[in-house]
Amino acid sequence: MLDWLSIDGKKLLVTRILRTFAYGYLATSLGLYLDRLGLSPTEIGVVFTAAIAGSALMTVFWSIMADRYGRRRTVATMALLMALGGIAFALTSSFIVLILAAFTGTISATSSEVGVFQTVEQAVLPQTAPNEKRTWLFSIYNTIANIAGAFGSLFAASVGFFASLGLQGADAYRPLFVLYAVIGIANLVIFITLSDKVELAQVEGERRFIGIHRSTGMVVKLSALFGLDAFAGGLVVQSIVAYWFFLRWGLQIADLAVVFFWVGILSGLSLLAAGWLAERFGLLNTMVFTHLPSNVLLLLVPLAPSAGLAIALFLLRMSISQMDVPTRQSYTMAVVDPDERTATAGITNVARTTASAVSPTFAGMAFSAAALSLPFFLAAGLKIVYDALVYLTFRNVHPPEEAELRRRRAAGRGAGRAESAGSGT
Repeated sequence: MLDWLSIDGKKLLVTRILRTFAYGYLATSLGLYLDRLGLSPTEIGVVFTAAIAGSALMTVFWSIMADRYGRRRTVATMALLMALGGIAFALTSSFIVLILAAFTGTISATSSEVGVFQTVEQAVLPQTAPNEKRTWLFSIYNTIANIAGAFGSLFAASVGFFASLGLQGADAYRPLFVLYAVIGIANLVIFITLSDKVELAQVEGERRFIGIHRSTGMVVKLSALFGLDAFAGGLVVQSIVAYWFFLRWGLQIADLAVVFFWVGILSGLSLLAAGWLAERFGLLNTMVFTHLPSNVLLLLVPLAPSAGLAIALFLLRMSISQMDVPTRQSYTMAVVDPDERTATAGITNVARTTASAVSPTFAGMAFSAAALSLPFFLAAGLKIVYDALVYLTFRNVHPPEEAELRRRRAAGRGAGRAESAGSGT
């Protein structure tokens, strides 16, 4: 199975599964855990912001330093921080300590990662498979993450089991953070066994400090647009949506676990379709024309008159909204040079995490003011603007394999016309 993928690539898939399982239950339960600790909606939003901002700060630093410090050592270091962050959340009830622990950049409030792990892995993965398998690899990479996150969301219901053992209130949630730390240690063990092949090959000639040379303009445009999308997405990250269902419809942790289990399953399966669609219609077209209708559905979620309909609309939205993820990653890695990939992944992910860092605080403030629908409306509107802008900006920029296919088709049409002209004389 996956004979075309190297051992390092398979190890990265395993670490991805472990982490996203943890992210799944953390994103489902984090808002309720902080609520049980007595934090206000605004304070909860601040903790979410600290988590995303910490991820952005770490990504800025490691995007510049990873290829010098070593990709393997970078992800191993972050795995250790993941373990420390989990222990801190398990042991403290202090608002200040929670903010500091969240700021390690390894506490996920979104059920998916956009920080250093993804930055380095996104740069390494194209080296572990043939070019023609790149988009499929990113589809698999994200599909298994979503499926693992789905089971992680379902695992959040284990809070009920811990409560049956006598743990009350916030204490029933603390074992989840201990497990989070254990998963960080497991990632550390796997990362240190990666081969030297994951490191950047030596490139002759001048190397810019930031790691970008030919593709500077391209990366700036991508980063700006991805930042807009991420700011909008930060208003409706999984922790925020789970907390919204709790505030608006009274859903408890067991209900939320089931909802977000199906979110992960549906979005995970859709990622496999993304690779198929990209082969037929192109990466950019798949990015835009699956993302756009999902944003219309997002707009409708807070307008639903019942919890059942709101859940149905949200599930329908999530069944197509993530199809742009592997295509976006593959497109970004395809249009830059190989020695620019780590920096490009880092810069674009920094743009996303920085832009999304402030959004949860605004969502928390909206919830505090009883404007529960506002984050959904803003997110949907901004994401629709993003879809239009990214298509208009990059519709004529094609990845190498798509450009080659277009050349072959053009050559075939030219040969056909020449043959027709020759037979007519």
